[in-house]
Amino acid sequence: MAQFSAWHNLPEKQPTAVAVGVFDGVHRGHQALLKTMISAARAREMRTAVVTFFPHPKVVLRNLSGRIYLNSVKDRITYLQQLGIDVVVTSTFDDEVRQKRAATFTHELQTHLDMRQIWSGDFGLGYKREGTADFLNKLGKQHHFTVHEYAHKLILGDSPISSSRIRQGLAAGNIEDVTMCLGRPFRLSGTVILGDRRGRTLGFPTANLEIWDQILVPGRGVYATTAYVGSQRYAAATNIGVRPTVDGQNLRVEPHLLDFDGDLYGQEITLEFIARIRPEKKFDGLDHLKAQISKDVALVREIIL
Repeated sequence: MAQFSAWHNLPEKQPTAVAVGVFDGVHRGHQALLKTMISAARAREMRTAVVTFFPHPKVVLRNLSGRIYLNSVKDRITYLQQLGIDVVVTSTFDDEVRQKRAATFTHELQTHLDMRQIWSGDFGLGYKREGTADFLNKLGKQHHFTVHEYAHKLILGDSPISSSRIRQGLAAGNIEDVTMCLGRPFRLSGTVILGDRRGRTLGFPTANLEIWDQILVPGRGVYATTAYVGSQRYAAATNIGVRPTVDGQNLRVEPHLLDFDGDLYGQEITLEFIARIRPEKKFDGLDHLKAQISKDVALVREIIL
């Protein structure tokens, strides 16, 4: 699969089925839509493409800031690749794109990708979301493309799978529900930077991760995670929080890699969240904290190893 920024240096045109949307998280609802599109496209010997946006339109339209994304654009592309999408176009969402009319946008899709089908779970393309399914159907009859609205909501438990549900699950530390909605463990990646080395004095050295400041992190607490360092895989007890026992102030993501001995500074670690062990708690001194960490590590061994 290839990734292209905006409409530059695209591959040679050929009949293409195109899905348009943010696809933040590429969760099971997104997967169902895209798998349906892929199957339909292959039946007609068409290529598949996804046009995705960054930043999220809500960031521009509502002036949002902070941690809002379920994954990085790089990971989003990887997940789309794993589904079998042939081409991904990452379009910057800015004022120019916001004001683009739906007819102009679909014309670009036809010009650059030879779009024959357009797919979405919720049509509202272009300026003021004028590109509804009805609007695009009329346009498609004039310009020879078909419109496919995948309106099936994938229900899990009592409610549909959605990016909002996953965000709420992460905030609550409900890793089980997040995993089921994503169809895979939630992932965080970061570079190891210098911390205060307090974990070493407790006998449980941790890696202080510098995480992208726009990606969501699970709610404060201790988690059983799988850590990837290069090609190596480790079980890890990961603390997310401000370290109230030592009067910490800033939110940190700090995995303790079980059975690891070495220097991690400057390396990238990717964490997969398997289960929440407990919420963040302030202990009566470092001895109590050390005893609890020992219990946390033993539980991680039971869960992962």
